[in-house]
Amino acid sequence: MIDIDTHIRIARPSLDLAAAERFYVEGLGLSVLWRTTEQVPGEHDLVMVGLPGGHWHFELTRDPENPLPPTPTVDDLFVLYLGGPIDPELVDRLIATGGTRTAAHNPYWDRFGVTVTDPDGYPLVLCTRTWNA
Repeated sequence: MIDIDTHIRIARPSLDLAAAERFYVEGLGLSVLWRTTEQVPGEHDLVMVGLPGGHWHFELTRDPENPLPPTPTVDDLFVLYLGGPIDPELVDRLIATGGTRTAAHNPYWDRFGVTVTDPDGYPLVLCTRTWNA
């Protein structure tokens, strides 16, 4: 059954896994949890990033035989609730590793955070608030 220990997988296509990995690992500070290391016909290339021991991972995939172009919208958000001020050095690292700082579609995110699009154009929001469900 679903409970607080259920592991969550979030997956998105990427046209350049190396660029996406650089953004999320060197820029954001996540770890590589798994990656495919060999080409297998009919299977996707992928890299999974996250925090070791966490209950979620972010999977970036690429079908080498039939690449699926990313189709981000302004509301395809990956939001991290940091619970405090956003370190400007973190934003600088995200930009240096291929991100682009952008205004959020929803002004709520500009009021309470910073939005940076990843190399595939998907928005990452660093939010100053906490999440208490």
